[in-house]
Amino acid sequence: MAESVSVDMELILLARKEHHIRTGCGSVSVIVCGDQDKPPLITYPDVALNYLSCFQGLFFCPEAASLLLHNFCIYHISPPGHELGAAAVCPDDPIPSADDLANQIIEVLNYFRLGAVMCMGASAGAYILSLFATKYRERVVGLILVSPLCKAPSWTEWFYNKMMSNLLYFYGVCGVLKECLLQRYFSKEVRGDAEFPESEIVQACRKLLDERKSINIFRFLQAINERPDITEGLKRLKCRTLIFVGDSSPFHSEAIHMTSKLDKRYTALVEVQGCGSMVTEEQPYAMLVPMENFLMGYGLYRPSHLSGSPKSPLSPSCISPELLSPESMGLKLKPIKTRV
Repeated sequence: MAESVSVDMELILLARKEHHIRTGCGSVSVIVCGDQDKPPLITYPDVALNYLSCFQGLFFCPEAASLLLHNFCIYHISPPGHELGAAAVCPDDPIPSADDLANQIIEVLNYFRLGAVMCMGASAGAYILSLFATKYRERVVGLILVSPLCKAPSWTEWFYNKMMSNLLYFYGVCGVLKECLLQRYFSKEVRGDAEFPESEIVQACRKLLDERKSINIFRFLQAINERPDITEGLKRLKCRTLIFVGDSSPFHSEAIHMTSKLDKRYTALVEVQGCGSMVTEEQPYAMLVPMENFLMGYGLYRPSHLSGSPKSPLSPSCISPELLSPESMGLKLKPIKTRV
């Protein structure tokens, strides 16, 4: 079974197609994977990352492939200038705000003629999707957020981001900057130390960071460092939300705060022990059972075979009351022990 899932996943990934869509605040790259007749799931990565460096760990799990790639057509949206092989953005172009980036998503949805979508985002990307959800509630049926942000930056985060912006401006994607970003993404365990080498996922991420253009990272980081607090908007959301956060993530307290502000009837939090912000890469298997429980509310299941196409309209109205209980959405898994 695992082999057949792997083959199917490889075919889907090989069949992916990149679209460059002109929007009101510049061009944006969208990678489409899968059958566009299936319900849409859009992804948005963290600062300096793209769909490969942010989500491939999750999508390369055979179980995740059968759950996500069977049920959805995936639309990987890259922040401007973060796609593979992206050229440097012209320095004279105005820097988009977080609000501009959220509005860019609605233009992408309209381009593909998509209605309501499922959203998956990591850290800064989770913030952009959450902001999008507060602005266009009728276009979002569910949120899967990994180490999300929702408040304006604290002084500590603001200063840290400002330091990274200065490094980008004067030195580009230098060694110090990469270390700062890796600390943002990963726990100490996988980053390694003098006694233990860094893990393969960190090594792969380091290589991908080498390909990023410093001006492009700088622009997204500036937008995120000037983001507004969206807490009040979150209180009005009625879509189901599943939040993952590593207990070593610098955004752990932010995820706890966000969970407390969302409607408890529709929200679940899963804390993953021994993990940084990038649960999708560091411990993707910890996400599978909570996601299965979450998607069951939409009539979606991990199939025993990969034929056929799901017919679920992805409407919250099809959720049975018992599946809206916190226990069914994963709260019993908090904290989830996944360390080997």
